[in-house]
Order: sequence, then structure tokens, then C-alpha cells
Amino acid sequence: MKLQIGHVSNALELFRNEPMPSDRPQPAFVLVRPQMGENIGAAARAMWNFGLDRMHVVAPRDGWPNPKAAAMASGAGRLLDEAQVVATTAEAVADCSFVFATTARARDLTKPVYSPERAMALSAERIAAGEKVAVLFGPERAGLENDDIARANAIINVPVNPEFASLNLAQCVLLTAYEWQRAAGLIVHERLDTARTDPATQIEVEALAAHYETRLDEAGFFFPDHKAAPMKTNLRNLWSRMPLTRADVQMLHGVLRQMVRWKERG
Repeated sequence: MKLQIGHVSNALELFRNEPMPSDRPQPAFVLVRPQMGENIGAAARAMWNFGLDRMHVVAPRDGWPNPKAAAMASGAGRLLDEAQVVATTAEAVADCSFVFATTARARDLTKPVYSPERAMALSAERIAAGEKVAVLFGPERAGLENDDIARANAIINVPVNPEFASLNLAQCVLLTAYEWQRAAGLIVHERLDTARTDPATQIEVEALAAHYETRLDEAGFFFPDHKAAPMKTNLRNLWSRMPLTRADVQMLHGVLRQMVRWKERG
């Protein structure tokens, strides 16, 4: 299912009544030995903000279910209800053909290292080819251990400030989830909110330009004569650059009419 959405809130509304976990192709996000329920809940919210609903939880420190996680998850509580809770990292990724491990620190392991953007682009390619992909996120205090990373095929390294490289668990999940949504083609990179009115058509903008040109001509605005033509061209260019709505056009017509009436009353 491919969607075109501009806001995270739109995605949440579209996915609100879907069964969970959904059948939408996506990577599994694996929280390895998470320590605080609040961070698990915040990670669930981050995932669901971007329409991801396959969470695996490996050996949560405070047991499961976790009331603090549920409280923090808020509207994403269903995601926690369906989360797969397992004892080991190996179990969490057993059915996956490709695994990424997120880490901010250099490791003494030979692995390809990707930015989140590139990693999620590769995930999208592999998932589209029918593979199962997982992303490992480590515990809050020290991140993933080398034994966890050794099970991964590649590393995701976030280009953060080297003087302060530690990322909060939920922040890392959110950043990766956002990059997944970009890679999956679910983001509209630019749009115009028109406040429930339609964009103006070319004929409407042309009528507005003609209205202003006529009235300005009557007012002697286009002076001297040898500059009149380029001035009119510049004015029309101004209208064409503006992303006008029909409501804007109507208002601008009204502004000019009222100014003419005011002048005629004087």
C-alpha cells in the first residue's frame, strides 16, 4: 500500500483503525534489553507516528507488560499490545534475512556502515524484493553490545556531534522511522495548504491582472510612457509568482474596487 501524505498526523489518521500488526511491508524495530518503560512507550509512539507497527522487545529490564510503557505510549498502546517479547536478540531476528544495528560508537568489527537515510533506502529495496529486515536499537545506558552487533549484517551510524554522540532510544527510533517513511515514498516534500479553497486558475489570475492594470492605467501609474510596457510585464510577473487561491483573487478584486469607490467619493 503506497500513500501520499504530507503530515505525520495524516498517516496516523489513515492507520488508526487498521489491525495490528498490519500487512504493510516494513522493517521490524527491535529494542534490545530496554531499561525504562517510558523509553519503550516513547519508542512505540515514534514508530506509530510513521506508521510502523512491528516492535520486538528483547529481555526488557523491568519485565512485561510495563505500565510505564503503556502510559507513555498514549495512542500507540495497541502497538505495545502486539509487540513480540523474546529473551534473546537471536530470537528477535530469527526470521530476518538482513539486520541493521544502530550504534554511535566505533566498533572493532568489520561491517558496512550506513547513514540512516541510506540504510532505510536499502531496507526498502530488500523488503520490496520479499526479504525481511530488522533494525536493532540498544539499551539506554551503553547501547548494543558487540555480541548483538555481531549478529547484524550492517551498522547504522547517525552523524551526530562526536563530542555528544549519545542519542535517546526514542530519538533514534524516530529518526530511523522517519527515514523509512522517506525511503518508502510516503512523504510529500512540498505542498500548499489552501485553507479549504481551491488554487486560482490561470483565467482568474489573468482577470485579476487585467483589473489592476486597467485601474492603475486610469490612475496614471504607468509613467512615463516608454516605461509602461515593462512595468505592466513586471506586474503580471508578480501575479504569476504568487500562489493565489480563489479566495485571494476575490479579496484582491474587492480591495481595488473599494479603493476606487473611496477615491470617487472624495
